[in-house]
Amino acid sequence: MPVPTADRPDLQRPPAEVRFAEELAALRERDADPRPPGWELSLRAARSFVVGDERAGVSRKFVGNAALVERALVTLATNRGLMLVGEPGTAKSLLSELIAAAVSGTSTLTVQGGAATTEDQIKYGWNYALLVSEGPSTRSLVPAPMLKGMAQGKVVRFEEITRCPLEVQDCLLSLLSERVLAVPELDGPEGMVFAVPGFNVIATANTRDRGVNEMSAALKRRFNFETVFPIADFATEVALVEAESAALLRRSGVEPAPDRDLLEVLVATFRELRAPDGGKGPSSAVLSTAEAVSVAHAVGVRGWFLRQEPGSAADLVTCLAGTAAKDSPDDLARLRRFLEQQAERRKDGRWRELYDARHLLAD
Repeated sequence: MPVPTADRPDLQRPPAEVRFAEELAALRERDADPRPPGWELSLRAARSFVVGDERAGVSRKFVGNAALVERALVTLATNRGLMLVGEPGTAKSLLSELIAAAVSGTSTLTVQGGAATTEDQIKYGWNYALLVSEGPSTRSLVPAPMLKGMAQGKVVRFEEITRCPLEVQDCLLSLLSERVLAVPELDGPEGMVFAVPGFNVIATANTRDRGVNEMSAALKRRFNFETVFPIADFATEVALVEAESAALLRRSGVEPAPDRDLLEVLVATFRELRAPDGGKGPSSAVLSTAEAVSVAHAVGVRGWFLRQEPGSAADLVTCLAGTAAKDSPDDLARLRRFLEQQAERRKDGRWRELYDARHLLAD
């Protein structure tokens, strides 16, 4: 499979090292700071890539605490893995992707955790046709992300690690402590793959999903844990939702930019419903910044392709219904009460429009 490159504009979502190839190249060229062994950039340059540097012409890609990014980079420069935890939609995966691209030049050595994830998908498998005809050999060995990362000195991303069965998670124990992967089917030196400088692991886990498959104490000890919190500032969150949804709309062929007033209503609704007393109790649905971007994208697509106009308040209510009703039917009633309360209290244009469209939230 060919590696994505910058000359492929048809890709839906190129990896970070492709989207920001020019910035990475510029940072490498002028990076004179000492680098940890196996790293593409120094810690200071990697930090600039993630959180931005206006003087150097580097855009901000992660809206969060810069100190968190610094601690994450310091962790990866040691022999401890990095665990990013937090609520769904707080950009843990984006942060891991950006850091991997800065440190290793690639973010595609990724394991997606799930109930069906096996050790073969993490460490290595076999080409069974060659295995039967030739027996175990390096030719019949099919390396998975972890083996590739160890052999090449790259950062490996393990998404949603707590969704994997406990016995699958624990296959990382020797990799993270001994920094060696045994291939017992091969004889001699080929049966041991030792990690070279630059190898490490970034794992992510949602705090809502910790009860799915709790990590063992032994595995936890091999990670430094960092919590990624939701965006605290309203204006910052609105700006992020506007920028991200505008980019998605452009890639979807939608000409009008997202309506700023509608985005403010959308973000305010999500923030209120995330609060303990929002809409008479917190929503059980995941109302994250990432989900707000998805709703804003859907609003623009609905308005443009159905009526050739920007999305309206009615479109927003309709798209909100699909978001709020994922986990509990009570969330629709909670959202409807919230819109009624806000429209009555604020009595301004956009909130009134949402109030008029509340009938679209069928209980």
